[in-house]
Amino acid sequence: MPNPVKLVSCDLRDGQQACIATRMTTEEMLPVLKGLDEFGFAALEVWGGATFDACIRFLDEDPWQRLRTIKQYCTHTPLRMLLRGQNLLGYTPYPDDVVDHFVTAAARNGIDIFLIFDGLNDVRNVRRAAEAALKAGKKVEANIQFTSSPVHTVDSFVKTAQEYLDIGATALHLEDMGGMKTPREAVETVKALKEHFDVPVHYHAHCTGGMTDITYWEVIRAGVDVVDVDTAAFALGTGHPAAESLIAVLQGTERDTGLDYTKLAPITAYLKKVRAAHASFESKLKGVDINVVRHQIPGGMRSNLEFQLTQLNALDRLPEVLEEVVRVRRDLGYPPLGTPFSQMCGAQAAMNIMSGGRYKVLLKEIKDYVMGKYGKAPGPVAEELKKLVLRKGAVPLTCRPADLIAPGWEKGVRESQEFARSEEDVLTYLLFPQVGKEFLKKHRSS
Repeated sequence: MPNPVKLVSCDLRDGQQACIATRMTTEEMLPVLKGLDEFGFAALEVWGGATFDACIRFLDEDPWQRLRTIKQYCTHTPLRMLLRGQNLLGYTPYPDDVVDHFVTAAARNGIDIFLIFDGLNDVRNVRRAAEAALKAGKKVEANIQFTSSPVHTVDSFVKTAQEYLDIGATALHLEDMGGMKTPREAVETVKALKEHFDVPVHYHAHCTGGMTDITYWEVIRAGVDVVDVDTAAFALGTGHPAAESLIAVLQGTERDTGLDYTKLAPITAYLKKVRAAHASFESKLKGVDINVVRHQIPGGMRSNLEFQLTQLNALDRLPEVLEEVVRVRRDLGYPPLGTPFSQMCGAQAAMNIMSGGRYKVLLKEIKDYVMGKYGKAPGPVAEELKKLVLRKGAVPLTCRPADLIAPGWEKGVRESQEFARSEEDVLTYLLFPQVGKEFLKKHRSS
Protein backbone atom coordinates (compact mmCIF):
# COMPACT_ATOMS: atom_id res chain seq x y z
CA MET A 1 0.00 0.00 0.00
CA PRO A 2 1.30 3.50 -0.80
CA ASN A 3 2.40 5.41 2.27
CA PRO A 4 2.74 9.08 1.27
CA VAL A 5 4.97 11.27 3.38
CA LYS A 6 3.31 14.53 4.43
CA LEU A 7 4.86 18.00 4.26
CA VAL A 8 4.45 21.00 6.58
CA SER A 9 5.22 24.47 5.24
CA CYS A 10 7.41 26.56 7.56
CA ASP A 11 7.73 29.50 5.15
CA LEU A 12 5.73 32.01 7.16
CA ARG A 13 7.40 31.20 10.50
CA ASP A 14 10.65 29.28 10.75
CA GLY A 15 11.61 29.67 7.09
CA GLN A 16 11.49 33.45 7.14
CA GLN A 17 12.80 33.51 10.71
CA ALA A 18 15.92 31.57 9.72
CA CYS A 19 16.51 33.48 6.48
CA ILE A 20 15.40 37.09 6.98
CA ALA A 21 15.24 37.49 10.78
CA THR A 22 11.40 37.33 10.89
CA ARG A 23 10.96 40.63 9.04
CA MET A 24 8.17 39.47 6.73
CA THR A 25 5.02 41.52 7.30
CA THR A 26 1.43 40.28 7.35
CA GLU A 27 0.69 42.36 4.28
CA GLU A 28 3.52 40.59 2.45
CA MET A 29 1.99 37.22 3.42
CA LEU A 30 -1.50 37.93 2.08
CA PRO A 31 -0.84 37.14 -1.63
CA VAL A 32 0.31 33.56 -0.87
CA LEU A 33 -2.06 32.51 1.91
CA LYS A 34 -4.75 31.07 -0.36
CA GLY A 35 -2.20 29.17 -2.46
CA LEU A 36 -0.44 27.69 0.57
CA ASP A 37 -3.79 26.76 2.13
CA GLU A 38 -4.99 24.92 -0.97
CA PHE A 39 -1.71 23.23 -1.94
CA GLY A 40 -2.05 20.12 0.23
CA PHE A 41 0.33 20.72 3.11
CA ALA A 42 -0.45 18.82 6.31
CA ALA A 43 -0.13 22.07 8.27
CA LEU A 44 1.15 25.61 7.94
CA GLU A 45 3.53 26.85 10.62
CA VAL A 46 2.64 30.53 10.83
CA TRP A 47 3.05 31.75 14.42
CA GLY A 48 5.16 31.41 17.51
CA GLY A 49 8.93 31.40 17.80
CA ALA A 50 10.16 34.94 17.19
CA THR A 51 7.16 36.13 15.15
CA PHE A 52 5.29 37.68 18.09
CA ASP A 53 8.31 39.64 19.31
CA ALA A 54 9.22 40.77 15.77
CA CYS A 55 5.68 42.03 15.12
CA ILE A 56 5.62 44.44 18.05
CA ARG A 57 9.34 45.25 18.15
CA PHE A 58 10.19 45.76 14.49
CA LEU A 59 7.08 45.67 12.31
CA ASP A 60 4.60 47.77 14.32
CA GLU A 61 2.02 45.00 13.90
CA ASP A 62 -0.40 43.30 16.27
CA PRO A 63 0.63 39.61 16.28
CA TRP A 64 -2.87 38.57 17.35
CA GLN A 65 -4.36 40.34 14.35
CA ARG A 66 -1.82 38.59 12.13
CA LEU A 67 -3.03 35.22 13.41
CA ARG A 68 -6.69 36.13 12.92
CA THR A 69 -5.99 37.36 9.39
CA ILE A 70 -4.15 34.18 8.42
CA LYS A 71 -6.96 32.07 9.86
CA GLN A 72 -9.47 34.05 7.82
CA TYR A 73 -7.63 33.16 4.59
CA CYS A 74 -6.59 29.60 5.51
CA THR A 75 -9.76 27.54 5.85
CA HIS A 76 -8.50 24.13 4.70
CA THR A 77 -5.12 23.58 6.33
CA PRO A 78 -4.46 23.46 10.11
CA LEU A 79 -2.37 26.29 11.53
CA ARG A 80 0.59 25.40 13.74
CA MET A 81 2.58 27.46 16.18
CA LEU A 82 5.87 26.78 17.91
CA LEU A 83 5.53 27.30 21.66
CA ARG A 84 8.52 27.41 24.01
CA GLY A 85 6.73 25.55 26.83
CA GLN A 86 6.60 27.53 30.05
CA ASN A 87 8.61 30.27 28.29
CA LEU A 88 5.78 30.74 25.76
CA LEU A 89 7.35 33.18 23.27
CA GLY A 90 10.01 34.61 25.57
CA TYR A 91 13.24 33.42 27.10
CA THR A 92 12.30 32.81 30.74
CA PRO A 93 9.42 30.98 32.44
CA TYR A 94 6.06 32.68 32.92
CA PRO A 95 3.56 31.99 35.73
CA ASP A 96 1.13 29.10 35.24
CA ASP A 97 -1.93 31.36 35.04
CA VAL A 98 -0.30 33.42 32.27
CA VAL A 99 0.49 30.20 30.38
CA ASP A 100 -3.15 29.14 30.69
CA HIS A 101 -4.48 32.45 29.39
CA PHE A 102 -1.98 32.59 26.53
CA VAL A 103 -2.60 29.09 25.20
CA THR A 104 -6.37 29.52 25.47
CA ALA A 105 -6.18 32.83 23.60
CA ALA A 106 -3.92 31.38 20.88
CA ALA A 107 -6.39 28.53 20.37
CA ARG A 108 -9.32 30.95 20.24
CA ASN A 109 -7.58 33.16 17.68
CA GLY A 110 -6.78 30.37 15.25
CA ILE A 111 -4.05 27.93 16.31
CA ASP A 112 -4.97 24.28 15.69
CA ILE A 113 -1.66 22.58 16.55
CA PHE A 114 0.66 23.50 19.40
CA LEU A 115 4.18 22.28 18.68
CA ILE A 116 5.65 22.54 22.17
CA PHE A 117 9.24 22.24 23.30
CA ASP A 118 11.53 22.92 26.20
CA GLY A 119 15.07 24.03 25.44
CA LEU A 120 16.52 21.41 27.82
CA ASN A 121 14.04 18.65 26.90
CA ASP A 122 12.84 19.02 30.50
CA VAL A 123 9.24 17.91 30.01
CA ARG A 124 8.21 19.36 33.38
CA ASN A 125 8.45 22.73 31.65
CA VAL A 126 5.89 21.90 28.94
CA ARG A 127 3.21 20.14 30.97
CA ARG A 128 1.14 23.21 31.85
CA ALA A 129 1.03 24.51 28.28
CA ALA A 130 0.14 21.05 26.96
CA GLU A 131 -2.70 20.70 29.45
CA ALA A 132 -4.11 24.09 28.45
CA ALA A 133 -3.95 23.25 24.73
CA LEU A 134 -5.66 19.89 25.23
CA LYS A 135 -8.34 21.53 27.37
CA ALA A 136 -8.96 23.94 24.47
CA GLY A 137 -9.53 20.94 22.19
CA LYS A 138 -6.33 21.42 20.20
CA LYS A 139 -3.51 19.07 19.22
CA VAL A 140 -0.26 18.96 21.16
CA GLU A 141 2.84 17.79 19.32
CA ALA A 142 6.15 17.15 21.06
CA ASN A 143 9.16 19.00 19.71
CA ILE A 144 12.23 17.14 20.92
CA GLN A 145 15.47 19.09 20.67
CA PHE A 146 17.53 16.68 18.55
CA THR A 147 21.09 17.51 19.42
CA SER A 148 24.47 15.80 19.73
CA SER A 149 26.55 15.47 22.89
CA PRO A 150 27.99 12.80 25.17
CA VAL A 151 24.75 12.84 27.20
CA HIS A 152 22.27 12.75 24.30
CA THR A 153 21.68 9.21 23.02
CA VAL A 154 18.96 7.30 21.18
CA ASP A 155 17.80 5.99 24.55
CA SER A 156 17.62 9.51 26.00
CA PHE A 157 15.44 10.67 23.08
CA VAL A 158 13.14 7.66 23.50
CA LYS A 159 12.82 8.49 27.20
CA THR A 160 11.98 12.13 26.41
CA ALA A 161 9.42 11.00 23.83
CA GLN A 162 7.69 8.79 26.40
CA GLU A 163 7.50 11.69 28.85
CA TYR A 164 5.82 13.82 26.18
CA LEU A 165 3.31 11.10 25.33
CA ASP A 166 2.53 10.73 29.03
CA ILE A 167 1.28 14.33 29.11
CA GLY A 168 -0.93 13.93 26.04
CA ALA A 169 1.24 14.61 22.96
CA THR A 170 -0.13 13.01 19.79
CA ALA A 171 2.97 13.25 17.59
CA LEU A 172 6.75 13.33 18.04
CA HIS A 173 9.00 15.83 16.26
CA LEU A 174 12.75 15.56 16.11
CA GLU A 175 14.11 19.07 15.62
CA ASP A 176 17.70 19.46 14.44
CA MET A 177 17.80 23.21 14.84
CA GLY A 178 21.36 23.56 13.57
CA GLY A 179 21.38 21.02 10.73
CA MET A 180 24.17 19.12 12.45
CA LYS A 181 22.85 15.55 12.67
CA THR A 182 24.15 12.98 10.20
CA PRO A 183 21.73 10.77 8.25
CA ARG A 184 22.90 7.73 10.22
CA GLU A 185 22.16 9.36 13.60
CA ALA A 186 18.76 10.56 12.40
CA VAL A 187 17.74 7.17 11.03
CA GLU A 188 18.75 5.36 14.22
CA THR A 189 16.57 7.67 16.32
CA VAL A 190 13.62 7.68 13.92
CA LYS A 191 13.61 3.87 13.81
CA ALA A 192 13.74 3.70 17.60
CA LEU A 193 10.78 6.06 17.95
CA LYS A 194 8.79 4.13 15.33
CA GLU A 195 9.54 0.84 17.09
CA HIS A 196 8.60 2.11 20.55
CA PHE A 197 5.55 4.30 19.82
CA ASP A 198 2.44 4.14 17.68
CA VAL A 199 2.20 7.86 16.89
CA PRO A 200 3.33 9.92 13.88
CA VAL A 201 7.02 10.84 13.85
CA HIS A 202 8.00 14.15 12.27
CA TYR A 203 11.46 15.38 11.25
CA HIS A 204 12.61 18.99 11.14
CA ALA A 205 16.09 20.23 10.25
CA HIS A 206 17.83 23.25 8.81
CA CYS A 207 20.31 22.91 5.96
CA THR A 208 23.31 24.70 7.47
CA GLY A 209 25.53 21.62 7.53
CA GLY A 210 24.72 20.61 3.94
CA MET A 211 23.54 17.12 4.95
CA THR A 212 19.83 17.67 5.44
CA ASP A 213 18.50 16.77 1.99
CA ILE A 214 20.25 13.41 2.34
CA THR A 215 18.99 13.08 5.89
CA TYR A 216 15.38 13.75 4.82
CA TRP A 217 15.64 11.09 2.12
CA GLU A 218 16.98 8.58 4.62
CA VAL A 219 14.47 9.29 7.42
CA ILE A 220 11.63 9.11 4.89
CA ARG A 221 12.89 5.69 3.79
CA ALA A 222 13.08 4.78 7.50
CA GLY A 223 9.37 5.53 7.89
CA VAL A 224 9.11 9.10 9.14
CA ASP A 225 5.56 10.35 8.63
CA VAL A 226 5.96 14.13 8.21
CA VAL A 227 8.83 16.48 7.31
CA ASP A 228 9.06 20.26 7.62
CA VAL A 229 9.94 22.17 4.45
CA ASP A 230 10.09 25.61 2.87
CA THR A 231 9.26 26.58 -0.67
CA ALA A 232 12.41 27.11 -2.72
CA ALA A 233 12.30 30.82 -1.80
CA PHE A 234 13.44 30.16 1.79
CA ALA A 235 14.96 26.69 1.37
CA LEU A 236 18.54 25.51 1.95
CA GLY A 237 21.29 27.47 3.71
CA THR A 238 19.88 28.46 7.09
CA GLY A 239 16.41 27.33 5.94
CA HIS A 240 14.93 23.85 5.46
CA PRO A 241 14.85 21.48 2.47
CA ALA A 242 12.78 22.63 -0.50
CA ALA A 243 9.26 21.29 -0.87
CA GLU A 244 9.60 21.23 -4.66
CA SER A 245 12.74 19.09 -4.60
CA LEU A 246 11.35 16.57 -2.13
CA ILE A 247 8.12 16.22 -4.07
CA ALA A 248 10.12 15.60 -7.25
CA VAL A 249 12.50 12.98 -5.83
CA LEU A 250 9.68 11.08 -4.11
CA GLN A 251 7.50 10.85 -7.23
CA GLY A 252 7.03 7.25 -8.26
CA THR A 253 8.27 5.85 -4.95
CA GLU A 254 6.15 4.26 -2.23
CA ARG A 255 6.47 7.51 -0.26
CA ASP A 256 5.18 9.69 -3.13
CA THR A 257 3.62 12.84 -1.62
CA GLY A 258 0.89 12.97 -4.27
CA LEU A 259 1.52 16.72 -4.55
CA ASP A 260 2.21 18.78 -7.68
CA TYR A 261 5.26 20.97 -7.14
CA THR A 262 4.46 23.09 -10.22
CA LYS A 263 1.61 24.66 -8.23
CA LEU A 264 4.21 26.17 -5.89
CA ALA A 265 5.89 28.13 -8.70
CA PRO A 266 3.92 31.39 -8.28
CA ILE A 267 4.22 31.21 -4.49
CA THR A 268 7.98 30.70 -4.68
CA ALA A 269 8.43 33.47 -7.26
CA TYR A 270 6.56 35.91 -5.03
CA LEU A 271 8.35 34.90 -1.82
CA LYS A 272 11.72 35.31 -3.55
CA LYS A 273 10.81 38.97 -4.09
CA VAL A 274 9.85 39.29 -0.44
CA ARG A 275 13.15 37.75 0.59
CA ALA A 276 15.06 40.13 -1.68
CA ALA A 277 13.26 43.09 -0.11
CA HIS A 278 14.66 42.05 3.28
CA ALA A 279 18.13 41.09 2.07
CA SER A 280 19.82 43.30 4.66
CA PHE A 281 18.69 40.88 7.39
CA GLU A 282 20.13 37.76 5.73
CA SER A 283 22.85 35.71 7.35
CA LYS A 284 26.26 36.08 5.76
CA LEU A 285 26.44 32.29 5.56
CA LYS A 286 26.59 31.24 1.93
CA GLY A 287 26.61 27.61 0.94
CA VAL A 288 27.49 25.19 3.74
CA ASP A 289 29.05 25.39 7.20
CA ILE A 290 29.97 21.82 8.13
CA ASN A 291 31.49 23.18 11.33
CA VAL A 292 27.91 23.36 12.63
CA VAL A 293 28.48 19.71 13.53
CA ARG A 294 30.80 21.04 16.25
CA HIS A 295 29.50 24.47 17.26
CA GLN A 296 25.79 23.62 16.61
CA ILE A 297 24.75 27.29 16.37
CA PRO A 298 21.43 27.56 14.47
CA GLY A 299 21.23 29.84 11.45
CA GLY A 300 19.11 32.48 13.17
CA MET A 301 21.54 32.73 16.08
CA ARG A 302 24.51 32.84 13.74
CA SER A 303 23.11 35.92 12.00
CA ASN A 304 22.55 37.52 15.43
CA LEU A 305 26.15 36.84 16.42
CA GLU A 306 27.37 38.28 13.13
CA PHE A 307 25.32 41.41 13.74
CA GLN A 308 26.57 41.82 17.32
CA LEU A 309 30.21 41.37 16.33
CA THR A 310 29.79 43.75 13.38
CA GLN A 311 28.50 46.39 15.82
CA LEU A 312 31.69 45.87 17.83
CA ASN A 313 33.79 46.03 14.66
CA ALA A 314 34.93 42.48 15.43
CA LEU A 315 33.29 40.28 12.79
CA ASP A 316 36.72 38.78 12.04
CA ARG A 317 36.57 37.13 15.49
CA LEU A 318 33.49 35.04 14.63
CA PRO A 319 35.53 31.81 14.24
CA GLU A 320 36.96 32.30 17.75
CA VAL A 321 33.50 32.91 19.17
CA LEU A 322 32.10 29.79 17.50
CA GLU A 323 34.94 27.71 18.98
CA GLU A 324 34.22 29.21 22.39
CA VAL A 325 30.53 28.28 22.03
CA VAL A 326 31.64 24.63 22.00
CA ARG A 327 33.47 25.10 25.31
CA VAL A 328 30.69 27.11 26.98
CA ARG A 329 28.11 24.51 26.01
CA ARG A 330 30.27 21.74 27.47
CA ASP A 331 30.66 23.74 30.70
CA LEU A 332 26.87 24.07 30.95
CA GLY A 333 26.25 20.34 30.66
CA TYR A 334 25.45 20.29 26.93
CA PRO A 335 22.13 22.14 26.60
CA PRO A 336 20.61 21.82 23.11
CA LEU A 337 21.32 25.02 21.22
CA GLY A 338 17.75 26.02 20.55
CA THR A 339 16.09 29.07 22.09
CA PRO A 340 17.08 30.39 24.62
CA PHE A 341 20.30 28.41 25.06
CA SER A 342 21.80 29.21 21.67
CA GLN A 343 21.47 32.90 22.57
CA MET A 344 22.91 32.35 26.06
CA CYS A 345 25.87 30.27 24.91
CA GLY A 346 26.53 32.58 21.98
CA ALA A 347 26.41 35.74 24.09
CA GLN A 348 28.60 34.26 26.84
CA ALA A 349 31.09 32.96 24.28
CA ALA A 350 31.28 36.41 22.68
CA MET A 351 31.76 37.95 26.13
CA ASN A 352 34.55 35.49 26.94
CA ILE A 353 36.40 36.32 23.73
CA MET A 354 35.88 40.08 23.77
CA SER A 355 36.59 40.60 27.49
CA GLY A 356 39.90 38.78 27.30
CA GLY A 357 39.08 36.16 29.93
CA ARG A 358 36.76 33.18 30.28
CA TYR A 359 33.84 34.05 32.58
CA LYS A 360 35.54 37.29 33.56
CA VAL A 361 32.05 38.69 33.01
CA LEU A 362 29.25 36.21 33.75
CA LEU A 363 25.84 36.85 32.20
CA LYS A 364 22.84 36.82 34.54
CA GLU A 365 21.20 34.19 32.34
CA ILE A 366 24.18 31.89 32.80
CA LYS A 367 24.00 32.35 36.58
CA ASP A 368 20.28 31.53 36.51
CA TYR A 369 20.96 28.46 34.39
CA VAL A 370 23.53 27.14 36.86
CA MET A 371 21.00 27.79 39.64
CA GLY A 372 18.49 25.55 37.85
CA LYS A 373 16.07 28.36 37.05
CA TYR A 374 15.60 27.07 33.49
CA GLY A 375 15.25 23.41 34.47
CA LYS A 376 17.51 20.39 34.75
CA ALA A 377 20.78 20.54 32.80
CA PRO A 378 21.20 17.49 30.53
CA GLY A 379 24.68 16.79 31.91
CA PRO A 380 26.94 17.93 34.76
CA VAL A 381 27.77 21.64 34.97
CA ALA A 382 31.50 22.51 35.16
CA GLU A 383 32.90 22.96 38.67
CA GLU A 384 34.42 26.28 37.56
CA LEU A 385 30.96 27.70 36.91
CA LYS A 386 29.50 26.21 40.09
CA LYS A 387 32.18 27.92 42.17
CA LEU A 388 31.44 31.26 40.51
CA VAL A 389 27.67 30.99 40.99
CA LEU A 390 26.95 28.78 44.00
CA ARG A 391 28.52 30.94 46.69
CA LYS A 392 27.57 31.06 50.38
CA GLY A 393 26.04 27.62 50.34
CA ALA A 394 23.58 28.29 47.50
CA VAL A 395 21.97 25.12 46.12
CA PRO A 396 20.53 24.72 42.60
CA LEU A 397 16.78 24.26 42.25
CA THR A 398 15.48 20.72 41.91
CA CYS A 399 11.78 21.58 41.44
CA ARG A 400 10.05 22.73 38.27
CA PRO A 401 11.18 26.39 38.03
CA ALA A 402 7.64 27.70 37.50
CA ASP A 403 6.59 26.24 40.87
CA LEU A 404 8.40 29.19 42.45
CA ILE A 405 6.78 31.88 40.28
CA ALA A 406 3.82 33.73 41.79
CA PRO A 407 0.62 34.07 39.72
CA GLY A 408 0.87 36.99 37.32
CA TRP A 409 -2.37 37.39 35.40
CA GLU A 410 -4.33 39.67 37.77
CA LYS A 411 -1.25 41.81 38.34
CA GLY A 412 -0.86 42.15 34.56
CA VAL A 413 -4.50 43.15 34.18
CA ARG A 414 -4.07 45.90 36.79
CA GLU A 415 -0.82 47.21 35.36
CA SER A 416 -2.11 47.35 31.79
CA GLN A 417 -5.65 48.65 32.38
CA GLU A 418 -4.85 52.08 30.95
CA PHE A 419 -3.73 50.77 27.59
CA ALA A 420 -5.00 47.17 27.22
CA ARG A 421 -8.37 46.73 25.52
CA SER A 422 -8.59 42.92 25.48
CA GLU A 423 -7.22 39.75 27.00
CA GLU A 424 -4.85 39.54 24.04
CA ASP A 425 -3.54 43.04 24.84
CA VAL A 426 -2.86 42.03 28.44
CA LEU A 427 -0.91 39.03 27.17
CA THR A 428 1.11 41.22 24.80
CA TYR A 429 2.05 43.36 27.80
CA LEU A 430 2.83 40.40 30.07
CA LEU A 431 5.01 38.62 27.51
CA PHE A 432 7.00 41.72 26.55
CA PRO A 433 6.34 44.37 29.23
CA GLN A 434 8.48 47.21 27.89
CA VAL A 435 8.03 46.76 24.12
CA GLY A 436 4.45 45.57 24.53
CA LYS A 437 3.50 48.59 26.63
CA GLU A 438 4.98 51.00 24.08
CA PHE A 439 3.17 49.21 21.25
CA LEU A 440 -0.18 49.20 23.04
CA LYS A 441 0.05 52.80 24.16
CA LYS A 442 0.68 53.81 20.57
CA HIS A 443 -2.19 51.78 19.11
CA ARG A 444 -4.83 51.68 21.85
CA SER A 445 -4.85 55.26 23.12
CA SER A 446 -7.70 57.31 21.72
